[in-house]
Amino acid sequence: MKKNFLKICICVAIAGLSSCTKDLDRTPTNATTSEVAYSTMDGYKQVLAKVYGSFALTGNTGTSSSDLAGIDPGQADFLRLYWNAQELPTEEAMCVWNDPGIPDFHYMNWTSNNVLLAALYNRSLFHITVANEFLRESTDDKIASRGFTGKDADDIRTFRAEARYLRAFEYWVLMDLFGNPPFVTEKDPIGKYIPPQTTRAELFKYVESELLAIEPLVMKPRSNDYARVDQGAVWALLARLYLNAEVYLGKGNAKYTEAITYSSKVIAAGYGLKANYNELFLADNDVNNPEIILPIAYDGVKTQNNGGTTFIINAAVNGAMNPASFGIPGGGWGGNRSTSGLPLLFTDYSGATDKRAMFYGDKLNIDDVSQFADGLRVTKFRNVTSTGVTPSAPGGAFCSVDFPLFRLAEQYLIYAEAVKRGGTGGDAATATTYINNLRERAYGNKTGDISSYTLDDVLAERGRELYWEGFRRTDLIRFDKFTASSYVWPWKGGVKDGKGVESFRTLYPLPATDLTANPSLHQNNGY
Repeated sequence: MKKNFLKICICVAIAGLSSCTKDLDRTPTNATTSEVAYSTMDGYKQVLAKVYGSFALTGNTGTSSSDLAGIDPGQADFLRLYWNAQELPTEEAMCVWNDPGIPDFHYMNWTSNNVLLAALYNRSLFHITVANEFLRESTDDKIASRGFTGKDADDIRTFRAEARYLRAFEYWVLMDLFGNPPFVTEKDPIGKYIPPQTTRAELFKYVESELLAIEPLVMKPRSNDYARVDQGAVWALLARLYLNAEVYLGKGNAKYTEAITYSSKVIAAGYGLKANYNELFLADNDVNNPEIILPIAYDGVKTQNNGGTTFIINAAVNGAMNPASFGIPGGGWGGNRSTSGLPLLFTDYSGATDKRAMFYGDKLNIDDVSQFADGLRVTKFRNVTSTGVTPSAPGGAFCSVDFPLFRLAEQYLIYAEAVKRGGTGGDAATATTYINNLRERAYGNKTGDISSYTLDDVLAERGRELYWEGFRRTDLIRFDKFTASSYVWPWKGGVKDGKGVESFRTLYPLPATDLTANPSLHQNNGY
C-alpha cells in the first residue's frame, strides 16, 4: 500500500574478493561483484534500497534473519532498539518483560554488558558500514568509469547525498546515546582495520559539516519519493542537532540561533499539520500527510519484522484490549505501558480534553512492575487506516504504520525552545503561535491557547505532542532532569517513588564486546 516505497533488494555488492589462484582476474561464478552490482541504474537503486532498508529490516531473508549476531532477530530492528533506549528510562514507558537488558533501562542501572545497548550500537555501525559501501561505489570516478552520463549520473550523485545523510543520522544517534564511538568513512581501508575512537565534539562537527555539504545536493523539500531524504530532512536534523549543542559540546557552546534558522527553513517549506492528530499514527499515514518530513516506512507484507511499529503496537496491547481493533488480530504481546508521569502531563486544563491523550486502562499507578494492567497502556499507534481498514499481513501481526523520524510539530517546538533559550532570529509571539497551533489541533478549539510560556512549558508540551516517538531521554537530558533527584517518576532508579541516579548515565556505555575487540576505545566515564 506504500506509494513510491523503495523495494528492498537483498542484492548487496561485495566489497572485496580474494583468490588463492595465480590468476586474480577471474570472475566469480557464485557471487555478485561490485562491477556487476553497480553496472546498471537498477543496480544502484537496489543497493540504495539496502541502505534505506537497514532502517526497516533486520536482515535480508525475512523475520528469521539478522544482520547482527548475538541477538534474537526479533529484537534486532533499529527502531525497536532505539525506542527502548529513548523511552524506557523515562516516565513515558515501562516494560513488564524481564528479557535480558529490559529492566536495566527503567531502573537506570545498565552496564556495558547490556545486550540491547550493544545491539543498538552495532545496528547503527552496521548501517554506517552499508552506507560507506555505497559511497565507495558512487564517486564521480566510479560513475564515469561505468559509463553513466547525463541524468543517470546526476541521479546517482543524488543517491550518494542521501546515503551521506543516512550515515550522518546514525552518527548523530551514536553521538547522542554513546558519545564517543569509533569512526569510519568510505575513505578508510576495508578488512582488518581498527577504526579510531572519535569524541563527541569531533563527531558534532562532522555531522554538521556533512549535513551542510549535502544540503544543496539533495532534492528540494517535498519533491523526492516518499520516505526518501530531501532538504526538509536535512534542515530538520540540523535544527535538532543545534538544539542539543550544549549537551554535545558543553555549556557555553549554544547554537540556539542556528536551531531557529533551520527549524524556520522547515516551517517555511510547505509542510503543514495533519488535521487530526491520531491519523499521524495510523496505517495510511503515508497518504495526504503534509506533516511527516521523513519516516521509516513499514509494510506488513514487504517489511516484516518484530520490531518497528509492529513492536510499538503489539507491545502496548494484550488480549483483553481486543487486538483486532488495533489492526493486529493475530497479535497483542502485553509489554509496554506508561508510568503515571505521562498521563499526568495531560491534566493542565480543567474541563478541557486533549485529544492527544490516548490511553487504555483504569489503574494509573504501577504498584507491581510485573503486571501489565498496572499503569495506563498507550494506544497512540494503531494498525488500521483512517477509514478503519486493517492492512494485509500474514498472520495478522505485522504492521503497516510508518514511523515519523521527523515531523513539523517537532520543528515548531524546537523554534519555541530555541527562542526561549536566547537564540536570535525568532520571536516569542511567533513561537507562542506555533505552540497554540499544536494545542488548537489537540483541543479542537482555542481552549488551551496560551499568551506566554516558560521552558518547563515547552518540555511538558513536547511530552504531550511527541510521547512514544523516541524523544524523551534526549529531552530530559537537555533540561537537566534525566538523572536529577529534583525530577523523578515512579520506579526511576529502581525505587517505587523514584530517585535520582548518577549523572554519568546521561551517556550509555560503549559495549564491553567492542572494547575488547578494539583497543583504541576508551570507556565513557562511570562505567
